[in-house]
Amino acid sequence: MLRFCALAVVASLAVLAPAQAAGLTGQYVEARTTDVWTGPCFANADFNLTGKNAVMAWKVDKGSFDDVNLAGLGIVAIVEARDTLGLEQTGPAKAVLIVDSRATQAQREALIRFAQRQAGALLKNVVQVQSAEVSLNACQCKGNSCVELVAGKAHIKTRCLDAHHDKACGNETAFFPPLARGVNAQPAAAVEHGYQGEGLQGTWREFERRGAYVGSFEIR
Repeated sequence: MLRFCALAVVASLAVLAPAQAAGLTGQYVEARTTDVWTGPCFANADFNLTGKNAVMAWKVDKGSFDDVNLAGLGIVAIVEARDTLGLEQTGPAKAVLIVDSRATQAQREALIRFAQRQAGALLKNVVQVQSAEVSLNACQCKGNSCVELVAGKAHIKTRCLDAHHDKACGNETAFFPPLARGVNAQPAAAVEHGYQGEGLQGTWREFERRGAYVGSFEIR
């Protein structure tokens, strides 16, 4: 069951001292409503028509942030932007956060600060904070790009990109970089992803989009 937190908690975090991380490592996945592995002709045609929404998720394997141990916990950000993500934004983005329901109050606040540090301006305007179990699991596959995220009303399921099946123009590259800073991630196909919850102007659900990144993060 989801629980909602007061926005005052988020607002108060912005005035705290600079964050410190100690040996923080874990898994990262994102999916957006546009292709990130694509050719320039396709990307140019979609500019500011698609790609304004995304789900981003971090699952900590070990380490601490601001002297708070976050091992085993996760946080998810659902983003709604004015322009295609990956371009310069003409206005502030909005975000809903889903914080791991197993976290203590100190861990919840540290997870939020961590996500805001990783995603920068995309998470500056948090309109709602929810609490739910965050499940991010990797599946065995040849390209190591198969994961499934379930967190409240947010969901991502990815697979490896296929050099033949997923090509459209033959000039595909990782056209848009990952949305989070300092992640080691590779493009993947989003078998399914979306957000069906509250807090933003709309919801979405998409299938078979070349719009995901799967990888890891490490902060020393």
